[in-house]
Amino acid sequence: MKKLLTGGLSVVWLLGGSIESSAISIRPVSHACPSEVEPLTALMLRDLPGYANRVIVRSRTRYPAISSLDSIITAGRPEFVPLPLTSGTFSTIPDPQNASDLRQVFITTLERQNVAGTAIELQQFHWLFLTKTESGWRLALMFTRTGVTSVGPPITPPRESSQGVIGQAVRTWLRDCNAGAVRS
Repeated sequence: MKKLLTGGLSVVWLLGGSIESSAISIRPVSHACPSEVEPLTALMLRDLPGYANRVIVRSRTRYPAISSLDSIITAGRPEFVPLPLTSGTFSTIPDPQNASDLRQVFITTLERQNVAGTAIELQQFHWLFLTKTESGWRLALMFTRTGVTSVGPPITPPRESSQGVIGQAVRTWLRDCNAGAVRS
């Protein structure tokens, strides 16, 4: 009896001159995306550096001259206590009267940049607004502040960062999670 893998899609058994085939799954059994924000965030933080680093590699391919970010080292420190939202706090935050389904999540990433041959580590403080829709979780909005790895306050004011590396990584991860492609 011999077992052959053909094209990564099926297993072929040779039994005394006859061929039998059985399909195998390339993707593991689908896992449901968590319905609560805390377990969702725990899974996302586990995978976020890999997703973000893939965003960085793709951006280097498209825009080699502007990509200074080398890598995302880690993501962690989730906090779930929401800040009170009042009209006029930030002009781009959805109206608090209509934002009852928004979940605020605060996370930190440690990133490494190579500046003039010297590796610099930066902490990024991210304020995510996640919402649960009929089709799953979505990133509604995100703000980021940059700090240094030594103790001290962040060095930049909050900036809208939904289209940045981490924002793109979060959206891609949520898409995969909603599709059941993230292992728990």
